[in-house]
Amino acid sequence: MAKTINIIVSAVWTYFCLVKILPRIAEKAYTIRLHAVNEYGPIIHEFDPYFNYRATEYLYYNGWERFVKWFDYQSWYPLGRPVGTTIYPGMQVTAVFIKNHLMKHMSLNDICVYIPAWFGSIASVMTGLIAYECSLPVAASKQGQTNGENDFKPYGCIFESIPILSVIYSKAILPLITLLLKGITYVFGSDLGLSSLSILPSAYKVYNVVDLSSPAVECGLVAAAIMSIVPAHMMRSIGGGYDNESIANTAMTMTFFLWCRTLRGGMDYNSLSTLVWGALTAISYFYMVAVWGGYIFVINLIGVHAGVLVLLGRFGPKLYRAYSVFYFIGTALACQVPVVGKTPLKSLEQLGPMAVFVGFQLLAFCDYWKKKKNLNRLQTWKLRIGVFLLAGLVAAGMAFVLDHYYGYFGPISSRVRGLFVKHTKTGNPLVDSVAEHQPASEQAYNQYLGESIVSVAPIGMVLIALRYFHDSSSFLLVYGLTTYFFSHKMVRLILLTAPIASVLTGIVLGRAFSFFTYNIIGITPSLFDMFTIESDDNEIVEEQKTKKSKKKANGKKADGKKTDVDSSSPSVNNRYFNTMRSALCKLAFLAAAYFTLVGHIIAPAQEFIKKSETISKQMSHPTIVVKAQLRSGEEVKVDDYRQCYWWLRDNTPKDARVMAWWDYGYQITAIANRTTIADGNTWNHEHIALLGRALTSSEKEGHRIARHLADYVLVWAGGGGDDLAKSPHLARIANSVYRSMCPNDPTCSQFGMTRQGPSKMMRESLLYKLVRHGKEDVTADPNRFKHKMTSKYGKCRVFKVLSISQESKEWVADPKNRDCDAPGSWFCRGQYPPGMQKILAEKRDFSQLEDFNKDEDDSEYQKKYFENLNKKKKLTEGKPTSGPKKQPWKPRELSPQVIAKLNSEWKDTEQTSGMWSLISNNRVREVMESIAEVPELAHLRSADGRGPMWWAMEAKNEKIVRVLRKVGVSESYTDAKGLSPRDLLNNNEEL
Repeated sequence: MAKTINIIVSAVWTYFCLVKILPRIAEKAYTIRLHAVNEYGPIIHEFDPYFNYRATEYLYYNGWERFVKWFDYQSWYPLGRPVGTTIYPGMQVTAVFIKNHLMKHMSLNDICVYIPAWFGSIASVMTGLIAYECSLPVAASKQGQTNGENDFKPYGCIFESIPILSVIYSKAILPLITLLLKGITYVFGSDLGLSSLSILPSAYKVYNVVDLSSPAVECGLVAAAIMSIVPAHMMRSIGGGYDNESIANTAMTMTFFLWCRTLRGGMDYNSLSTLVWGALTAISYFYMVAVWGGYIFVINLIGVHAGVLVLLGRFGPKLYRAYSVFYFIGTALACQVPVVGKTPLKSLEQLGPMAVFVGFQLLAFCDYWKKKKNLNRLQTWKLRIGVFLLAGLVAAGMAFVLDHYYGYFGPISSRVRGLFVKHTKTGNPLVDSVAEHQPASEQAYNQYLGESIVSVAPIGMVLIALRYFHDSSSFLLVYGLTTYFFSHKMVRLILLTAPIASVLTGIVLGRAFSFFTYNIIGITPSLFDMFTIESDDNEIVEEQKTKKSKKKANGKKADGKKTDVDSSSPSVNNRYFNTMRSALCKLAFLAAAYFTLVGHIIAPAQEFIKKSETISKQMSHPTIVVKAQLRSGEEVKVDDYRQCYWWLRDNTPKDARVMAWWDYGYQITAIANRTTIADGNTWNHEHIALLGRALTSSEKEGHRIARHLADYVLVWAGGGGDDLAKSPHLARIANSVYRSMCPNDPTCSQFGMTRQGPSKMMRESLLYKLVRHGKEDVTADPNRFKHKMTSKYGKCRVFKVLSISQESKEWVADPKNRDCDAPGSWFCRGQYPPGMQKILAEKRDFSQLEDFNKDEDDSEYQKKYFENLNKKKKLTEGKPTSGPKKQPWKPRELSPQVIAKLNSEWKDTEQTSGMWSLISNNRVREVMESIAEVPELAHLRSADGRGPMWWAMEAKNEKIVRVLRKVGVSESYTDAKGLSPRDLLNNNEEL
């Protein structure tokens, strides 16, 4: 009867989990990512996605063979870019495959728009599978067995695998836990399910392949639900955000799930299935490699996990087979991706996993020799030490020869290097200029993960380490610690924390749910139970105990002889007592479950869902098209940037070259179909520095460069984050190669906004003249640049370059002047025209700190760069310095009438751009100095109605908010969209 009830409950439970709940989660993951599509239509977002779409179009119309040999001369003029060998093509191949085989009726544009939402939904399910796999009870004891020959221990504790700690755990901690469980059993009449899964029956070895059991399923569902809406995942998977990460998250989670699945079973588990799952993991990893450069994180994480398992004494046939097959096949396939090539065998960033692979082969050899020669423990360790020492010497010798004589090994990239240095900068001003490369703050974690998840996820790590530890679940510990470290160094990498945070939180909530349901209904649903004919070992034992009790209660001895029964005997009283205790316990757990659900889960869950919906809408603005509200209250769509691109497409020759900062290069080539100087690929630091020099030098010097490279110049204007606000970064990048721009000043501090407005160097720059042309008596030189168009709301401007060098343009266009790697080859690099050689002679190639293969030493520049940054940081943080006591900061007070007038005038000026730049860069000290000298600056409003308080609130900059409040800046005003500064904060957030 009990078995029948269990089967019915398991069937209903399986139906609801797989048919009702899981599809709803996938659907929610899809729909929450479509706000932008529903609001603006199927539009590609941001900058990089436009290049991805253009590359997808090229692949669709030209095929794979021409795609991999595509040398694009419309980008990085005059050098060009070999797209086929510098792109991760997995996303383009995926989109074209969907177009050709799955959704022929949809346009290629629409497929690219919807791909992030589709794959966001798949990634959510994959994350759930990771939590499910790591929550399954599988053999975890050191040798795979415990008390009996056919009994397996499903979980363990990490302390059991650590020398010394294992002794303390077994001698001190484990007896205390056993005593505690006995106490719980004595009080409640059962162990509450806390130790009921200490042993698995032998049959489980057969059926665990398809088992869907509680609480693993609940853990998976909760993890999938969280992943479906967590902002850290949505930030790269919003509809229209056709970027590599939108697919990479799916490939990464699929690889991690398959790796965990490969490790199912005990240490000595030796089966063909391990090889099969290892090969599948390698194929999934190959897809990850084809999709995103972040594959380096995946291969290193799996390599570190495999190494950690060895250190924990868990090396065996299963782990050896799993990692060896994965690494060998995965690396062989990765080398087939054109952009990767032999990088896995040469890059310092990927030599760690290779070392683990070689180490595994050496360990396997030692184990083989140990068995063959029947070596004892001491002899085995001597063998291992000797083998590894010899291998280490051989490897060191080979590495020295390859690197010293052939320069075989490549340097660590500046982005990766920035994850390990003590400071928050990389030493490369180009990388440091990107906001995504800055370190993450506590507010960032709370915003992108949610405060509840940030609080609960660490509990999941503790549970896994101390109670639910085995080979698969141990991966979560390595994953969690690694992602926290790297995301703390670079805010962009919070993206990587979404899966692990969802999994850890899902494990905590899933196990809590299962704990309460087990103690309330007394059943643990399982698909395994539905397909087994006989009851499991535990149930047999319980039935035997029940029968024995009944016999005694009926007055029979074990041998069948009757005895006298007293209704008041202890056995009868115990039965009534146990029944009453069981009922009271169930009621207590029911009440506890209710209060836990109402008091600690429902409210945070509702807040998390609401916050995710809000952030999803905030992330759903395409950037290239935004909504705004005029002072009249009318809501409009600001489509200025596309207006500029369309103007270029319709009003300029097809061979026109457009100079613009690299941010906009992708959009110009994709929408305007015109040649650009640089774009977001940022592969050539020196070329970008040349572009930066042209824009931030004087008008005369800028034209001297532009006339050889461009027919038109496009700038973003209109205040806020326009080109003028970005220009200090441009000057810094230019100065890293052309040192004469800011002599002995690597951070180019003389270029920027001061308390009096723009510095002399900024005011004289070409960029300033073009952005401010026609305003405040600023005019671009009519003999060098001619204003052609300004967009409807002034966000974008186009100028024609006069007196261009036709000779340089024709020289670059002549194929004879290209540098081919071989006669007749498709790989032919463009070259700078002869007219630019004098300018180029002034450059000094930028060297990163890790470029140890270069002979030129640039350490003095790097030293000054960091010194200047640290000085600025100290000033920003307002650290006390020696000297006379400072006077209290008290700016001049303004009358209410003056403040009201300042707030009524909305316009973009150099002062608003300057204040935005200071606030966005957290330059607190300079903000205070500026307001002390000119208190009106605190109340300025830009054309969109926003001012310093909006910018400070949006940046969550508590220090600047306090400064603004002290000078009486109101928080009740609203901007053009009707939003007050406080509306930019998250729910219940205070500054």
